[in-house]
Amino acid sequence: MNAHTQNFMITGAVGALECALDLPDPETFSTPVGLALVAHPHPLFGGTMDNKVAQTLARTFLALGYVAVRMNFRGVGKSEGVHDHGAGETDDMALLLQHMRSQYPDLPLALAGFSFGTFVQAQLQQRLLQQDPASAAERLVLVGTAAGKWPMPPAPADTILIHGEQDDTIPLSAVLDWARPQELPVVVIPGSDHFFHRKLQHIKNVVVQSWHRRPAQLPA
Repeated sequence: MNAHTQNFMITGAVGALECALDLPDPETFSTPVGLALVAHPHPLFGGTMDNKVAQTLARTFLALGYVAVRMNFRGVGKSEGVHDHGAGETDDMALLLQHMRSQYPDLPLALAGFSFGTFVQAQLQQRLLQQDPASAAERLVLVGTAAGKWPMPPAPADTILIHGEQDDTIPLSAVLDWARPQELPVVVIPGSDHFFHRKLQHIKNVVVQSWHRRPAQLPA
């Protein structure tokens, strides 16, 4: 992502997994304020950890003072194995979290994903909640949420949902149908397609402006 990105490998269930780590500016943040895991879009359609939306999410969390880490899902880049329709990818993301927790055991956790990556992160959050609620992410950021494409589990009430108005890969109507029963607000970027061409800056702006402002904290 930048000259300071640190690439590393971890061992997954089906082989090595390629990862990338970015640290917040030490001149701005003397110590990181959190840990953010970012998940990329569908591997079978060109999705990698270097996808522009995934990189935008990583940069956004760096600006918030978070350690940002991405991973190429199995079968992508230098990661071994083959696509596993979200099940193995969730296992791999859990292993990445375990690896990062060995280095940053006490930092608050954020999970962010784009498209297929939202399915992986939402599944991981449900797993963490079931295993130990204290280990779950403090908040999720889901961009181009994969509603209607994969069986998206429920998301926490303070999840930040961002979607393109003109998304023809995952229609906005499908996301609204998923979000409506949960009463989850959806931030719609006017004129944006699925990949947020020429609209990437809106993702960062929405997340940064919303991150420390949660619905429960607003006056009735």
